[in-house]
Amino acid sequence: MTADVNRYHIGLRREGLGKRGGTGGRGRLFASEIMAVFSIVDELRTYGPAGTSVVAAPPPSLAAAENYCRRLATTHYENFAVASRLLPRTLRRHFYNVYAYCRWSDDLADETGDRERSLELLDWWEAELRACYAGEVRHPVFVALRGTIAEFDIPPAPFLDLLAAFRQDQTVRRYADYDALLGYCRNSADPVGRLVLYLARRHRPELLRYSDAICTGLQLANFWQDVRRDYAVGRVYLPQDDLRRFGVDEAELGAAQASRALRDLLAFEVDRAERLLRSGLPLVAAMPRGLAGDIWLFAQGGLRILAKIRAQDFDVLAHRPKVTKWDQLRLLVGCLWRNKFGGEPNS
Repeated sequence: MTADVNRYHIGLRREGLGKRGGTGGRGRLFASEIMAVFSIVDELRTYGPAGTSVVAAPPPSLAAAENYCRRLATTHYENFAVASRLLPRTLRRHFYNVYAYCRWSDDLADETGDRERSLELLDWWEAELRACYAGEVRHPVFVALRGTIAEFDIPPAPFLDLLAAFRQDQTVRRYADYDALLGYCRNSADPVGRLVLYLARRHRPELLRYSDAICTGLQLANFWQDVRRDYAVGRVYLPQDDLRRFGVDEAELGAAQASRALRDLLAFEVDRAERLLRSGLPLVAAMPRGLAGDIWLFAQGGLRILAKIRAQDFDVLAHRPKVTKWDQLRLLVGCLWRNKFGGEPNS
């Protein structure tokens, strides 16, 4: 899902948060809440279309809304602590604001347990986004995001493209061919990178290709990592024509161990994803120093997932490949080395 790619740029898990005072009554409420586990069902009771803090109360202050986005971002994925500390301080709150939008969007699509309800909520969320661009904000995410949009002159397109992908998730469970899958990634993954380019003030045509390649490559790496999990919930991202080409029956995706045919298919798909990721790496040199490390870090994380898949002979059914804490530490050391000296630690 798109959340996996949102983790690429906008961060990843758990940072200790202090209280922020001086924001008035609603600000104190926001600051005192502990969002150890974000539940969209619970959040909707307060901040949904009929939520108590959206309908019956004035919008929160900017400080309270930004605090909400910060806690949502930094308590949801443990790797965010690393990602956010690598970011320039002046950009952190803007990344948190964009992440909060992505997090809400993704969970509205994927966590309600009701397809029709999800579609209704995505329509409501789009209406809130459009109201934000019209200068009317109620929800804390949009109270915070409005300033980010204005400061970096972000158009609505990347935010709307993400919603298009989330709507597609409700109705499309198979992809006929690779081009169809890439079409999905153009909405589900690439807009996240484009938002980061706006925050970096690097939204230039010549850099879009690199950003899109990294984002799509990461999305594909997540798909090939989670073949069995996705199949269990009725989703198959392996293109249907590739399944036929390699002689893989879809039912094999739920097996306890991958067949040789499925391993051959995944070897083919992993090569595709790696080529995309590597083709996007020139973006790192084009980014401001404070963001280059983050982009390198997450691109390398995607490459590491692909390397893990290779190392287990492409059997992602018997064991889900994942980046370990040790892998993360090594990547972080490499990132810090690059930031200080340039090049790789072993170069």
